[in-house]
Amino acid sequence: MKWYKIAPFGIVALLVVVLVFPWYANSLVSNAGIDKTYTRLEEVPNTRVGLLLGTSRFVKSGSKNLYFKYRIEAATSLLKSGKIQYLIISGDNGNKSYDEPTDMKNELVANGIDSTKLYLDYAGFRTFDSIIRAKEVFGQDTLLIISQNFHNERAIYIANRLGIHAIGFNSKDVQMAYGLKTVIREWFARVKVIVDFWFGVESKFLGEKIKVG
Repeated sequence: MKWYKIAPFGIVALLVVVLVFPWYANSLVSNAGIDKTYTRLEEVPNTRVGLLLGTSRFVKSGSKNLYFKYRIEAATSLLKSGKIQYLIISGDNGNKSYDEPTDMKNELVANGIDSTKLYLDYAGFRTFDSIIRAKEVFGQDTLLIISQNFHNERAIYIANRLGIHAIGFNSKDVQMAYGLKTVIREWFARVKVIVDFWFGVESKFLGEKIKVG
């Protein structure tokens, strides 16, 4: 069927899906983070357990990923200052050659962090999984989430929907030119998380419970 033969109602519905719904999803997620994220270390409430959201150590060019670098710096400062006592590192370990949690743990240990304070979640394939597993596997109902602000907002939205009390510590962000693809991908991720809750999507893997501390 030609596009111009679609009934006017169908065209309006299509425009709502394509244009209005992404705006709606973005607003819901952004609002979830209002007054719940922090950029200054001294203002962050003490929280027993932090959740560091994973990312790759290197970008495709082979240079170090700035998102990775800044998240490690943020997590290091929280642990060394005593703002958090333990840290769950949740990321993708889809194959033997790609292991976000271990890369992040090694970097933190190199920064002087005690490895006994670190707990690895190898099945954090996406933020949705990381938050669900923090509750269902690691037994946490209160979290300090560590990532960039845009990511923290989405993580806090997910946590709120799951009954987790969550705040975020915003690691340093990158310049727009560096992170443009990530910004675009984030819009789609916010749409997807709303849809996931509508359809009752669950974590890909759970497994045995792990005690923190």
